[in-house]
This record gives sequence, C-alpha cells and structure tokens, in this order.
Amino acid sequence: MIEAFTFDFFRSAILAGLMASVICGIIGSYIYVKHMISVAGGISHAAFGGIGLGYLLGVDPLAGAFWFTLGIAALIWGLVERAKEHIDTLIGAFWAGGMAFGILCLSFTPGYTPDLFSYLFGNILLVTPGHLVMTALLGVFVMLLFFILYPVLQALAFDPEYAAISNLPVRSLHLLVLALIAVSVVVLIQVVGIILVIALLTLPAAIARPFSKTLKGMMIRATGISMLLTTGGIMFSWIFDIPSGSSIILLGVLVYFQVLGGTELAGYFGKKVTEG
Repeated sequence: MIEAFTFDFFRSAILAGLMASVICGIIGSYIYVKHMISVAGGISHAAFGGIGLGYLLGVDPLAGAFWFTLGIAALIWGLVERAKEHIDTLIGAFWAGGMAFGILCLSFTPGYTPDLFSYLFGNILLVTPGHLVMTALLGVFVMLLFFILYPVLQALAFDPEYAAISNLPVRSLHLLVLALIAVSVVVLIQVVGIILVIALLTLPAAIARPFSKTLKGMMIRATGISMLLTTGGIMFSWIFDIPSGSSIILLGVLVYFQVLGGTELAGYFGKKVTEG
C-alpha cells in the first residue's frame, strides 16, 4: 500500500478526495436538513445531458455539464417559485429528461461514441491538475460563503417561514444553493460519477446527523467522515483493483447502515430502560 503514494496520480486522487469532501460535508449537510436530496439527484442526473451536448458541440464535456446543470438549476428554481409546480414532478422530469437528452446528443455525435463509464461512475485516479485547482477553488468558495451567510442559511434551512417574514432574501438564497449543487455535481463527476454523486453528497451528512446537535457541527463531522470515506475507498480500489467511485460509495453505505443499526439499537434499549 505504501508504494501507491509514490505515484503522482494516486496522490492527486487522495488530494481530490479530501478537497471534494469539504464540498460534500458542507453542501451535503445543508441538502440533508433541507430535504433537498431529490433535487440534488435530479440536477446530478440532468448533468448527463450537458455531457452529451458537449460531445455534440465538440467542447469539453465537463464544460457542457457545467453550463447545462446551471441552466437546469435556474429552471427548477423558476418553475418552483413562479409556476408552483410540484417539486417531485419537476425533479422526475429533469432527472429522466436530462439523461434522455444526453443519449440523444451522443447518438447525433459523428464518429466514435465515447466511453461514458468514467462520467457515469467516476475515475478519481485520472483526475487532472486543472480539476484539482477547480475543486480547491470551489471548496474555498463554499467555506467562505457558508461562514459569512451561516446564520441566514441556518434560518432558511430550519424555519423558512421565519426567514421570509424577516425580509431575508429567501428566493435569491434558494437559487444560490441550487447553483452550488449544480457546480458541486460537475466537480464530483470525476470523483464518483453522475450515478453515484448524490450518495457522496448525502451519506456523510446522514452518518454525521445522529452525532450532531447543530448544523455547523454536522457540517464539520460530515466533512471529516467524507474524507475518511474517499481516502478509504481509494485505498480499497488500489488494493482490490476495483472502481474507485463504487468502493467509496459502498464503504459509505456500509458505515451508514452500521450507524443506523447502532442508533436503532440504542433507542430500543433506551426505551426498555425507561419502561423498566
């Protein structure tokens, strides 16, 4: 295992996982407490449409995914805020429509159809220096943003009605959060891929929730847990020669069910002690 750290691509993968964990821990915790998991899932799968469009137009697929997901996020915001459409229906439409649009674009792309496995399931071992810089910049931006706007975002997460009557910019903040989800999805595509990105955004937060009393504490714990999951998953992928994205998520699922089982067990015995 030690010899793996002698390779530049392995060290870059570990670094990318650690930086992505900052994004997952902070934004993922907000998504979790705000019950926006389905929204994040819809945006992440709609990103496939941007990748397909990028190939069709002959531009970087991740650049296509970036602008496409931002557009989808803005469209979801506009429809929810103005048309008052049911959010689940919208998410289902964008979820399926984005994937279908991406496949359609790829079918019209001349020449060899690209191998989309890395976009669907990620390959953090192939992360580029440019991607590392983009991840680092987004991580710093997310930390600064939530540090500055934490009281406002906390009010929006737990009591949106109070935030609205307090004349806080609720609609603008909602759009900002959706945009952050969209950008985070594009960054995390390289780490775990489109199919698994929603799990990396939510599993660390779900694991941290039983041990956290505040949103800030949850974000800190979720960031640390995400760092352990990404690093451990990458190491397992090296040792057993398996896809890195899948190993990261399966490790997260295993830890989540262990925490869930421990919490249920503690609650059961606590109830029995109380009844006794």
